[in-house]
Amino acid sequence: MSNNLEVKKTIVSELSGVLADAQTAIVAEYRGLTVAQMTTLRAHAHAQGVHLQVVKNTLVRRAVENTAFACLQEQLTGPLLFSAAPDPVACAKVLVEFAKDHQHLVIRSGAMNGTVIDFNAIEALSKLPGRNELLATLVATMQAPMVKLVRTLNEVPGKFVRTLAALRDARAEAA
Repeated sequence: MSNNLEVKKTIVSELSGVLADAQTAIVAEYRGLTVAQMTTLRAHAHAQGVHLQVVKNTLVRRAVENTAFACLQEQLTGPLLFSAAPDPVACAKVLVEFAKDHQHLVIRSGAMNGTVIDFNAIEALSKLPGRNELLATLVATMQAPMVKLVRTLNEVPGKFVRTLAALRDARAEAA
């Protein structure tokens, strides 16, 4: 077996592993982006937990076979950037934010839950709060009643102390 074939099999298996955990996959044209811009995009994507890679379309086709992203096979034409993430919103946010500042990055399509999504759906998805933001909101919502109870319970002794201080001040003025 040649080295080239082994490298390709490794790439396909790595992509398959990424896709096993992913909920969203997006493909975009990157023609015209400089190396510095691509490096910035990759760094931003990595920081957000998004897998971003320029891979031959035939290798991506093999990786998406028999997955929820098999619907993307028809979209894989031309030089494309492949991205996937476990957080359905993170992938869209990274690419849409970068595309706003760099017109050469053109988002083609994506896949989510076994269906192809177009640019408008990806843009709408990017405007939703991410997983971490939703978890923070959930925790704050669950914590709010407990915080109110603690504040209420702390207010009773505080009010008592303020009443005693007012009585002391009133007696001091009377004397």
